[in-house]
Amino acid sequence: MFSSHHYHRGDLTGQVVVVTGASAGVGRATARAFAARGCKVALLARGEAGLEAAAADVRRLGGEALVIPLDVSDGKAVDAAAERVEAELGPIAVWVNNAMNSVFAYLWDIEPDEYRRVVEVTFLGQVNGTMAALKRMRARDGGSIVLVGSALAYRGIPLQSAYCGAKHGIEGMFDSLRAELVHDRSAIRLTMVQCPGMNTTQFGWVRNKMGKKPQPVPPIYDPDIAAEAIVWASQHRRREIYVGASTVVAIVGNKLFPSLGDWYLGKTGVDSQFTTERRPAGYRDNLDAPLDADEDRGAHGPFLARQIGFSPETWASTHKGALALAAGAALVAVAVRRARLG
Repeated sequence: MFSSHHYHRGDLTGQVVVVTGASAGVGRATARAFAARGCKVALLARGEAGLEAAAADVRRLGGEALVIPLDVSDGKAVDAAAERVEAELGPIAVWVNNAMNSVFAYLWDIEPDEYRRVVEVTFLGQVNGTMAALKRMRARDGGSIVLVGSALAYRGIPLQSAYCGAKHGIEGMFDSLRAELVHDRSAIRLTMVQCPGMNTTQFGWVRNKMGKKPQPVPPIYDPDIAAEAIVWASQHRRREIYVGASTVVAIVGNKLFPSLGDWYLGKTGVDSQFTTERRPAGYRDNLDAPLDADEDRGAHGPFLARQIGFSPETWASTHKGALALAAGAALVAVAVRRARLG
């Protein structure tokens, strides 16, 4: 686990932060991470019980919370939420787009409405949030927008074509917007945090048309790692941050050997996404309506014993200056030693 002083530039006390998908998983962990820095956190999601519990977390950690239940696929509702945040908390300094949903099934077993729903929430939800943030931040020429992506924004895997397609879409939007901000000479920061398989609540409520319980593709990481990376990203002008070794392997490997990735995932990618347990009878999902409307599921899923609590790749990504300094010092030491021996 990273300590907070590694992840912020200056004092974040009193800054206004919006987090979508804040009721559970990475969004819930992110809300806590900003609250621990004394931020005012607006919590956006569908599940009211989860939102109220997230607000209690924020207040307990020293932050101020504002709960706004909504569906991020509704662009007008997202814009109205941004208006309310600025009226009640102040100018938005950071907007974190995180909300998602998914369907575990072969493409040919997914209904068009199910596919559309995943894209509306996971992709268009981030578009709607980004538009709402830009509408306010461009007027001030300042602020930070963090898009929560995935290794699957670069490398699709079997049984998650809708989710992977949505994450690929976010990556394309991100590239275009960064170029537009450069053209506009904007001071707004835009970063995408690419995440690995994480121990979040999504694996207990995604639509699952397979016969077994789903799991993150191993290795499984603690969502608090992603949350700390998101806080850091919000305060630094970095294009992308990779969380976890598997993210680096997936992204770099797909660039170099995409056909090998097809073959490998075709052989292993289905089984690796499921436990040996059967899907329980009466299983319900949150695709069309929240499961946590009257139940709080927290930030973490059921894989606590298997989750990894530290990511050297993320540490390296957020400490490039220190690494460069260390490398330079090592080179100087080698040169001095050689000079003495010579």
